[in-house]
Amino acid sequence: MSDDTDINTLRRILVENRKVAIVGLSANWSRPSNFVGKYLLEHGFEIFPVNPKYDEILGRKCYPDLKSIPGPVDIVDLFQRADRVMPFVEDAIEIGARVVWMQLEIVNQEAAERAREAGLEVVMDRCIKIEYARLFGGLNTAGVNTGVISSRRPQIFNR
Repeated sequence: MSDDTDINTLRRILVENRKVAIVGLSANWSRPSNFVGKYLLEHGFEIFPVNPKYDEILGRKCYPDLKSIPGPVDIVDLFQRADRVMPFVEDAIEIGARVVWMQLEIVNQEAAERAREAGLEVVMDRCIKIEYARLFGGLNTAGVNTGVISSRRPQIFNR
């Protein structure tokens, strides 16, 4: 794993940032991006599908690019190959996003540095759905060792 984001930072990011643009979200129910989008919706996140191939995904209007989304976006979640993320990072900076999140196996140090220089937080090589379930409950009920030791489940505050 190429990301050194600690548990407390991930927890804060997921509590404070509830509007997620998912770049590369697929309408195909069997694709990982679709599963992530559906999971986020079910857990109180507002999602903005970004994929020029579709008009609607998961009952949400789909946008051709990040700049077409009306209103603020907190997290730009990238389902893109590592060599294709830089333009999306530039757009995330331009629209005022707070976090760039690169999904599993997506690592681009140059794009991450560009985002950090512009004041955005960066998470790389992690799945937003897995991290949410690990930190706020869900994975541990399936017998997965989440690596989070606590006698209490953390509270989540929706905005």
